[in-house]
Amino acid sequence: MVIEGKDLNLIYDLNKDVATHALRDINITIDTGSFTGILGPSGSGKSSLLYVLSGLKKPSSGTVYYNDADIESYSREKQDALRKNSFGFIFQKHFLINYMSALDNVLIAADKRKKDSAKLACSLLDQLGLKHLAHRKPFQLSGGQRQRVAVARALINRPSVIFADEPTASLDHDNAHEVMDILKSFKNETSLIIVTHDRTILENADSILEMWDGRII
Repeated sequence: MVIEGKDLNLIYDLNKDVATHALRDINITIDTGSFTGILGPSGSGKSSLLYVLSGLKKPSSGTVYYNDADIESYSREKQDALRKNSFGFIFQKHFLINYMSALDNVLIAADKRKKDSAKLACSLLDQLGLKHLAHRKPFQLSGGQRQRVAVARALINRPSVIFADEPTASLDHDNAHEVMDILKSFKNETSLIIVTHDRTILENADSILEMWDGRII
């Protein structure tokens, strides 16, 4: 077990007349080296669950554990270090910096204490079929290529967990499955948590959790 959420609730606008319950009594365990899909329509709470599990949002109640430690017990600095060095993030939008090369976009997320980051970044881009495009800017790349750069950036610190929120939503069918195949190839090195509304990209997932109205159904 690498991530565990116990009795998680997330309520927006708690102090207003109408509160929004994004998560309701969620219990979830993510095993080490597993591929977990979180499936549901827009507004079901799946992205909220991802953000709570990764520490990007604080639950209204309940506890998130990383390797048996309550991440809310960490100092702000330790939480930031955890997200930077042990977690990798991929979103629907790639959030690449347009004036930087693909290689530099990967390296910007690297742990500066690791001297082999440049070598690893080049290796990741090579594995992702982008070695020959390493010095191109994002606007010179296709949508699928930009998302692969974002995958390399997420992997640069050899994270224990990859959190991916609709990572293929902006891609066509072929590019979507290509990106998923790449992510799944790293499953033995990192746990994958993929939020999506598209069941087809969750082929070979170890588990699929379906959400509706803030609950796992």
